[in-house]
Amino acid sequence: MARTNLFSRRQWLAGAAGIPALGLRQNAAGQVPGGPAGRKLRVVITGGHPGDPEYGCGGTAARYADLGHDVVLLYLNRGEKACPTPEGASLPRVAEATKACAILGARPVFAAQCDGHAVVDGSHYDEFRALLRNLNPDVVFTHWPVDGHADHRAISLLAYDAWLKAKKSFGFYYYEVSDGEDTLMFTPNEYVDIGAVEARKRAACYAHASQAPDRFYALQSQVARFRGVESGHAQAEAFIRHAQSAGNLLP
Repeated sequence: MARTNLFSRRQWLAGAAGIPALGLRQNAAGQVPGGPAGRKLRVVITGGHPGDPEYGCGGTAARYADLGHDVVLLYLNRGEKACPTPEGASLPRVAEATKACAILGARPVFAAQCDGHAVVDGSHYDEFRALLRNLNPDVVFTHWPVDGHADHRAISLLAYDAWLKAKKSFGFYYYEVSDGEDTLMFTPNEYVDIGAVEARKRAACYAHASQAPDRFYALQSQVARFRGVESGHAQAEAFIRHAQSAGNLLP
């Protein structure tokens, strides 16, 4: 039998007034920490592979970093096809991710899964939940679950489970990559203007030189321009904020 969430009258009224009844703590002024007048945020952008957060959220990551927030790009794997990685092996995609994060003002963190072989089961839910808990985020971004790549779908489920188990205590947003090719059926409800930081986003994506950036960045640029048209900017990144997530968290 399906369970139904029941909200108190106070929670309903708070939501109607634009105050997040669920999620992050508020200060005395009723502001969510890290909002326009709030404290430093801990931002975690998860991705199926090195490069995914940069393509989908690179401009947003740069804007957070420029405002002094702590930004982590959390990759599900290190881009290696064989796991575990042989001792002493060179991992070029780790080097690329490290360079990309430096450009954006972020830092890389890697989960222990394997490229193209993501596993979603009880032990991996526990492992990812512990990893995210140690990062203690105020807001998390992850892939939209309707996506052509199994690794993207996997980290979306892992991140969503971690948010639920954390009692929705941090903001939760979905992002898109290569809309129409990877991400499908994505209808955003929030946007970030990336016009001023697009050059850094591009440089971060091109830091992943092994991943055909000429092809994939051209596609992602089309998406950014289209989202800009939707939101009234030259270029924008678009997001779906979960209906039960706290708001007022985008830069």
